[in-house]
Amino acid sequence: MGKRRLALCAGVLAVTAFGPAACAAYAADGGDVSVVPAAPVPGADIALRVTGCDAREAVAQSPALVSDARLTPDDGDGLAGDGRVRSTVTAGTYTVTVACDGTEHKGTVEVVRKQAPAAGAEPSAHPSPVAPVNAGGGGAARVFADGRERHGPGAAQTVVALALAGTAALTVHRAARRQARRGRGTG
Repeated sequence: MGKRRLALCAGVLAVTAFGPAACAAYAADGGDVSVVPAAPVPGADIALRVTGCDAREAVAQSPALVSDARLTPDDGDGLAGDGRVRSTVTAGTYTVTVACDGTEHKGTVEVVRKQAPAAGAEPSAHPSPVAPVNAGGGGAARVFADGRERHGPGAAQTVVALALAGTAALTVHRAARRQARRGRGTG
């Protein structure tokens, strides 16, 4: 019963989350060419899909796109591909045209302006790193920047390492001797 309930809840959640977005994409284009998201911002990546096209390949063209988008067969009954909205395009509605089997399929994409943050509001995340990145050599640049080079561990680290190795060797030797004595006494 638990698995069925989980599957049912997951299905309802998927339909609730993705259903309106898919419907909005089809409603916004007014044709058999769909764009997801239906209202992207300049510079955004979009997914294009055309139905009713029996060709193995097609090209979607629009003045809103950076370049023509190549469409190939998808899992359904149409062609799909990806494109990118020009970062310099102004807000507005643009036609998307797909030439397929001698027929033009049309749809639209409505480019919207990026939302500017409210005055005095600070962004929730920094747009770029706020601290230097230890790239290349695992942070070795800072070590070499001061002009000194270090070769291996210092004297203190060497003494500690030798003391630990000696203690470990002595412990193993004693355990082996004890084991040997027990073995001789029982046989």
